Amino acid sequence: MTSTLRLDRRQFLRVTAAAGGGILLATYIEPFRAARALAAEPAADFAPNAFIRITPDGIVTITAQNPEVGQGSKTMLPMLIADELDVDWKSVRIEQGSLDTTNFRNQYAGGSTATPNHWLPMRRVGAAGRLMLITAAAQIWGVPDSECETALGAVHHRASNRRLTYGELADKAAAVPAPNLETVKLKDPKDYTLIGTRVAGVDNRAIVTGKPLYGIDFTVPGMLHAVFEKCPVFGGTVARANLDEVRARPGVKHAFVVDAGAGGALNGLLSGVAIVADTWWAAQSARAKLRVTWTEGPTAEQSSAGFATKAAALSQQPPQRSLRADGDVDAALKSAARVVEAAYFYPFLAHAPMEPQNCTAHYKDGKLEIWAPTQTPQSGRGLVARTLGIQESDVTIHLLRAGGGFGRRLNNDYMVEAARIAKETGVPVKLVWTREDDIRHDFYRPAGFHYFRGGLSATGSLTAWRDHFVSFGEGDRFAPSAGLSSSEFPARFVPHFALDASVMPLGVPTGALRAPGSNGIAFAIQSFIDELAQAVGQDPVQFRLALLANEQPDAAAAPAPPGPSGQQPPSFNAARMRGVLELVAEKSEWGKRTLPKGTGMGVAFHFSHRGYFAEVVQATVSRPGSVRVDQVWVAGDVGSQVINLSNAENQAQGAALDGLSEALGQEITIERGRTVQSNFHDFKLLRLTQAPPVEVHFRTTDFPPTGLGEPALPPVIPALCNAVFAATGKRVRSLPLSQQDLSWS
Repeated sequence: MTSTLRLDRRQFLRVTAAAGGGILLATYIEPFRAARALAAEPAADFAPNAFIRITPDGIVTITAQNPEVGQGSKTMLPMLIADELDVDWKSVRIEQGSLDTTNFRNQYAGGSTATPNHWLPMRRVGAAGRLMLITAAAQIWGVPDSECETALGAVHHRASNRRLTYGELADKAAAVPAPNLETVKLKDPKDYTLIGTRVAGVDNRAIVTGKPLYGIDFTVPGMLHAVFEKCPVFGGTVARANLDEVRARPGVKHAFVVDAGAGGALNGLLSGVAIVADTWWAAQSARAKLRVTWTEGPTAEQSSAGFATKAAALSQQPPQRSLRADGDVDAALKSAARVVEAAYFYPFLAHAPMEPQNCTAHYKDGKLEIWAPTQTPQSGRGLVARTLGIQESDVTIHLLRAGGGFGRRLNNDYMVEAARIAKETGVPVKLVWTREDDIRHDFYRPAGFHYFRGGLSATGSLTAWRDHFVSFGEGDRFAPSAGLSSSEFPARFVPHFALDASVMPLGVPTGALRAPGSNGIAFAIQSFIDELAQAVGQDPVQFRLALLANEQPDAAAAPAPPGPSGQQPPSFNAARMRGVLELVAEKSEWGKRTLPKGTGMGVAFHFSHRGYFAEVVQATVSRPGSVRVDQVWVAGDVGSQVINLSNAENQAQGAALDGLSEALGQEITIERGRTVQSNFHDFKLLRLTQAPPVEVHFRTTDFPPTGLGEPALPPVIPALCNAVFAATGKRVRSLPLSQQDLSWS
């Protein structure tokens, strides 16, 4: 019913006069009547999902509904409205909206979904506003609408050389009947004035001048500061603590045990000790004197070394289940001219955003107000309400800009902690994690183990593929972000294909990290494809092109289940991937460069989050084995339109550098159920001196535009590892590279 509700609601425009003069435009959704009748609570008659305010001074204020976590949606989505409205961007002001499930839809940041979710709705409301302003001007002049046109926030009647600004027309336009959003005429792409150009981020000046934009900057009068100590073993609980000694420390106002209780879980509130003081430093200083005896629980028996041993044992046993089986893999491997086997591993990873987790909360008279840099405010509100035992309607959430998210802020544990502490103290409380808290209490990118066998014919074609994927989970369920899709390439491109899975229990929390799943899977699959090409002496680009040309239409899997919007997820399009692979080969001059000894080029591609990306890395490995990335070439296909060229390049470059950072030196190691790493000295980020030039190219295709926050990351990791092989002859089958002996033999 949820899917039906989202698909069958009719969208239309509501128009009102703005307070103080002007016009307020909002798009509305009429709920599906049958769903409304079955709902537990009556639905509102109308639900606006975008607002535009035009005031007599000509200023156009657009509400940015989605959280801004560095992906650029606070600029990009208003651009869609402003372009169709035909307003001068200099006259536009952007306001960040708070969580409002009555007035907004899809109010979250994740999955590179902002563009596909809002490409059409945002343009429609802008186009509707433009049409209403034209009608208002035509009525004033007594001319047909067809004789009027717009440009830079004004309506023109060229025949009489008359002009009225939007500000002058705002009051009149408020009385014009609203057009049908589903049939309103949108601009021809050739007439775009903002879409497809370079527009600076609306917060750029505030960021570089140090204005208080982020959650960690936020303050309210009378606020106290909090820290929260949790068990180093995931899921452990407090047995006892020296609270009296801590309460006696300077500036400390409160110190108490938080019991997770029945509502506690790894995605919500954990047991721990809260310390609240006049300043954060006073709270953190008192924390240094805290002594807690923990009941560690069963996760204390788990370790990275234990997982590796168990995975190796599982790889020698029949897999627990089959995810996909095409053809007869056993027979094809037996008859293959050559069989290649390899085992690949990638480690747990932390998100490590620059801004650690934080949240400000105020509980008063049974109601809770929260200011948080969250990616998922609606689910956070529900989690807080359930944990505190209050109604969601009594929770107000204000969205603050996040200093990086990468999927970490999809989980709102820090929000629940702040809310619980605020309820206990009865005053505004600002909770700030340390860097150590952030790295040691993450929802990690799961580690993964792949055991491959590939069969090659005498002519060098790939005829058989088997992957025994060993991951984490229970029974038929993978742990969060630890799964592998049955349609993952090269499924449907190898006639005899088997994907099997076995899982191990895991007490360590896992979750989505930028391009979840794909950021490890691409490394394993694209590196093994490179091994297969090398085994038959073929050029890695040509081997991939031949593989992409070998689609098996009769071996397609059953359709994937519908996504959260009720729509089928897009399937892999080989022609689009061939296009970006050929483009990146051209731009990097693949096969045409003369490289010195110790320098190599590697290539890889991957499809994720509706985006098609192929990438080439040139890297140099010194004689002792240190790796320097010389340059990265990125070719992407995200459909018919790149909305903001500046931000699009930024996202692709940032994703590539993020992937290099992961590959070169990042890993999270678990010992006795706790994280070994704690800060940037042992969980290393890419340094400025390590960052290579990243050249980005986009290929335009006739498909709806899609997002850019994630899909450019996965290919860079295998492309780098394949470049290392080209430079040294050493195949990298486990990450990070810092753990490999790459010295020249």
